[in-house]
Amino acid sequence: MEGLIIAGTNNLFSVECDDGDMRSCTIKGKVLKSDKRFYNPIAPGDRVQLEVDPINNQKGQILSVLDRKNTFLRWNVKGRCPQLLACNLDFLILVCTPDEPPFRPRFIDRALAQAEHQGIEPVIVCNKWDLAEAMQTDGREAEFEEIERRLDIWQELGYRVLKISAKTGEGMSEFARLLESKLSAFVGQSGVGKSSLINVMDNSCVLKTGSLSKKYGRGSHTTTKGTLIHLTLNESLLEGIKGCRADIIDTPGIRRFVLDDVEAGELAMYFKEFEPFVGKCKFGLNCSHKTEPGCAITAAVQDGQITKERYDSWLRISEEIKTGSWED
Repeated sequence: MEGLIIAGTNNLFSVECDDGDMRSCTIKGKVLKSDKRFYNPIAPGDRVQLEVDPINNQKGQILSVLDRKNTFLRWNVKGRCPQLLACNLDFLILVCTPDEPPFRPRFIDRALAQAEHQGIEPVIVCNKWDLAEAMQTDGREAEFEEIERRLDIWQELGYRVLKISAKTGEGMSEFARLLESKLSAFVGQSGVGKSSLINVMDNSCVLKTGSLSKKYGRGSHTTTKGTLIHLTLNESLLEGIKGCRADIIDTPGIRRFVLDDVEAGELAMYFKEFEPFVGKCKFGLNCSHKTEPGCAITAAVQDGQITKERYDSWLRISEEIKTGSWED
């Protein structure tokens, strides 16, 4: 029999089987055949082959993972190996906020690079946009303009950017239409409101939402493991149309996103506006894109073909890869 991984930790997985039953399954032999060691070998969104326990029909053993369309993962620093977050995605939804917690564009740039590396279409969603609008009236205009500038840069690069608010409902209809009939994973730092967005999109979902730390402006980890949720989209978001579905993988909040399988020298390939210039420097692929004469990338920065913000982000992330010291 085949089934869909809904959630799992350690060696126990909830599998939605093709006969309609949900079964609690372990991996047969505890180890799946793989040429790579993962922090977790299976993730929500995976399709697996399993055998049903002959004694207990509600249990089973996973025999293998079926071919994947794609995977989204990060490097797990504690486990010192890749950690699968979600598989077989149509969209990777990168959720950020202008405030509470603070806007962190380099988190998004890292996740974008990983998405480019994995061949997954990312969508940048700035939730709590009502807080951004409030910045303009409480003396934080410069901060607001910087956030707008970053979002515009990503949009000009061809990434889809949505400014929405789970609290006010702004932009939620457009967001629901995007997700309809798709499998998407929500990825973002703790406190950005991933669970709140899901609660608004499906009235029958009541996911736990957390408050922010007053001291650090960070969210608590209210989602402790990745879970695939079948949503029936709120008809009020879809002009009264009933029965529309969407599948969401709600991932745990990530405080520090560390790239997997991307070397510092390769990073420019996954900054989409850098890619046309890679290999065209005077020193070819040996160019560090910093001070060398005849560097095509620094020339592109000077010409405005690459923004200074993205170049600075690339420099910082490259240094993080080299040193192994990653910012939150």
